[in-house]
Amino acid sequence: MRQFLFASAATLLPLFSISSAGAHAVLETPAAKPGSYKAVLVIPHGCAGQATNSVHVEVPEGFISVKPMPKPGWTINVETGDYAKSYSSHGKPVMSGVKAVSWSGGDLPDDQFDEFSLRGTLSGVEAGEKLFFKTVQKCADGEVTWTDIPAEGQDAHALENPAPGLTILAAEPAAGHHGHGAAQAHEHMGAAQVAAGDLRITEARARAMLPGQPSGGGYLTIENTGDAPDRLVGISSPAAGKVEVHTMEMKNDVMVMRPVEGGLEIPAGETVTLKPGGLHIMFMQVAKPFQEGASVPVTLEFEKAGKVELELAVGSARGDGPAMDHSGHSHGK
Repeated sequence: MRQFLFASAATLLPLFSISSAGAHAVLETPAAKPGSYKAVLVIPHGCAGQATNSVHVEVPEGFISVKPMPKPGWTINVETGDYAKSYSSHGKPVMSGVKAVSWSGGDLPDDQFDEFSLRGTLSGVEAGEKLFFKTVQKCADGEVTWTDIPAEGQDAHALENPAPGLTILAAEPAAGHHGHGAAQAHEHMGAAQVAAGDLRITEARARAMLPGQPSGGGYLTIENTGDAPDRLVGISSPAAGKVEVHTMEMKNDVMVMRPVEGGLEIPAGETVTLKPGGLHIMFMQVAKPFQEGASVPVTLEFEKAGKVELELAVGSARGDGPAMDHSGHSHGK
């Protein structure tokens, strides 16, 4: 499945500046909130007429759990090491990871541009902070370095070879934080927000499974803040042999469940909620029943926003709705 990143008018501004003025290497999305982030590095040209054969990017501190996107015709080399400090990812400490990524063996003509992508998580960062992705592109007889970092108060545009920069935006306040009880409920439901393009995923959680139960249920909320629809086209998890989005409804006093065909649409400007008693994630062929207090790793694949990795916190088996067990229900077609 190919991955797409929907670009709003705001995110296209850096590309416009490449063609019209500075021709610097830049990030397609130069500002982002803490959480999931796809760093798309735009390389605008080669080295004084020569084609670019390799691109090396240093991963800045604060961008963790990084995974590079493969490019046909290019070979990826990943350098790992210890972070300067410990970060938290899904409630667990993370002290090392990818420190640099190189794409080599390709051919990017001087009169063309290309994109090199990394997906990871912005962690331990604060609003107003800037992260810089030092980049070096090499050609047959030379190289172009995008490694200059502005001093405090200096305009990056004044630099000859500025490193692509990312500005951290303020994180959105967690919904439901109007009182102690509401905050506890929100935390229990998995309040951490994961961003992917124009999508915001919250309230990700799963239900503990009873001994012998063959299937498990998961729930979350997906908000589309953009002006174009997206579609959830696939779900996978190492915890289950098969994962699908299912509907649940009563027909003639019988609970009927069926998979959603053709993917789940996330309309522009709207929110889709997967919850007990309605749309939900169905985990099938589960080898080890989900246990309360644990978490379930899940990869969502969207038509435009691409793949998103997150963890579903496992709550009580009683939950707040019908149990997700197909063994006692009718299957619709």
